[in-house]
Amino acid sequence: MREVNVSIITDNIKEMCIEANHFLTDDMKNVFEKAVKNEESALGKQVLGQLEENLKVAGEDMIPICQDTGMAVVFINVGQDVHLIGGDITDAINEGVRRGYVDGYLRKSVVKDPIYRENTKDNTPAVIHFNIVPGDKVDITVAPKGFGSENMSRVFMLNQHGIIVCDEAATAELKVGTDGIEGVKEAILTAVKDAGPNACPPMVVGVGIGGTFEKCAYLAKKALTRDLNEESPFEYVRDLEKEMLEKINKLGIGPGGLGGTQTALAINIETYPTHIAGLPVAVNICCHVNRHSHRVI
Repeated sequence: MREVNVSIITDNIKEMCIEANHFLTDDMKNVFEKAVKNEESALGKQVLGQLEENLKVAGEDMIPICQDTGMAVVFINVGQDVHLIGGDITDAINEGVRRGYVDGYLRKSVVKDPIYRENTKDNTPAVIHFNIVPGDKVDITVAPKGFGSENMSRVFMLNQHGIIVCDEAATAELKVGTDGIEGVKEAILTAVKDAGPNACPPMVVGVGIGGTFEKCAYLAKKALTRDLNEESPFEYVRDLEKEMLEKINKLGIGPGGLGGTQTALAINIETYPTHIAGLPVAVNICCHVNRHSHRVI
């Protein structure tokens, strides 16, 4: 049994909130540079050049990459051989977020109640996803999520006979009768088309397939944090990611929504077993600032 004081988690999450809001991960930098080279539209290239300059200034001058520094989403995998000491783990995570956003001079965007809208003034609470896993490590990913792109995300409840409509706006363009992988493809394209310029393209698209209503949404969110150099273990998923990236980039939305060939930088798809009667699909869209920081304690 290994003891880990929760104060260490607080310290790391503080640093990760600041880090994620100022620097992109190497895999994100690589796909962005590739997009700059591959963009065929002159205006699209100009937009990408401005975004590239913004990324450079953010890192050099420690200015947030985007004015919307997001709501902190924390994925934390705690090894079953870890004994957490020194306080409550949820409080420790939120204290790390509080310190990161206050001490890092990051914008505080969280409201205490979704209806009455009083700002908490420190960007807490975070959205926390806990998992208990084998081992004696604590694996943490902090992913600040801006809401321009978050608001463009969708859940589609597909089934073997077509679609059960749970969100009329989200499914209006889908044709009744689609099913299986073709229905999944149509759902992804529908979400991206509906998002258009509002998701601040070029975007990264996270997709969750399977599970239940809430599980597929979790998978889509988690997919955004997957290293873009890490391939899915399933061949059909790898093929689907490649196909959908090509189709998305043929939509013509382009950088900033001003037209072009680089609407998406990447698409990551995660899957999970599901019920015989359903095929849940979630699409969680992120702008070109696909922020996340990962550490293992």
